[in-house]
Amino acid sequence: MTAITPILTPEENEALAAPFVQELIKQIRAQDSYGAWEKKPDADLLEAFILDKEKRKLIPIMGDPDPDTLWRLGLYYNAIGLTIERRSGVMASPMSKFSHEGFGRMLVTAGRLVLIDKTLRDVHRFGFPSIAKLNEEGEKAVAAALAWIEKFPDVVKA
Repeated sequence: MTAITPILTPEENEALAAPFVQELIKQIRAQDSYGAWEKKPDADLLEAFILDKEKRKLIPIMGDPDPDTLWRLGLYYNAIGLTIERRSGVMASPMSKFSHEGFGRMLVTAGRLVLIDKTLRDVHRFGFPSIAKLNEEGEKAVAAALAWIEKFPDVVKA
């Protein structure tokens, strides 16, 4: 079954061109070892990250995350780490630990500094209502991490 490229609003098109979203798209394309997604539009690649209200209602409140969801979550935080690295010159490494029930923690570190410490619940419902919101949340996480790097540069270098 092939996905139909959605008609994007100007806001969505702007978000699709944003540096963070482009980094996420690079992360997704890097996983395509056989070239199956080579001609697939960027918006189609991000489709699995988008959970509007209707899609979210179809997912039960309690549930175990499937491997694809954990993969998408990893790609999202890898994109955050690489965006931090591109903007600061400091290598940022994401690390995660989740239970089979979808509860866990995501860390992004640089040197000895924890840039992001996020407790996650209901990982099986991971997603964003739109590409614009995906970009907004990713940029917010990157900005917060860059503020920590600026505040504690000696800890990053340690």
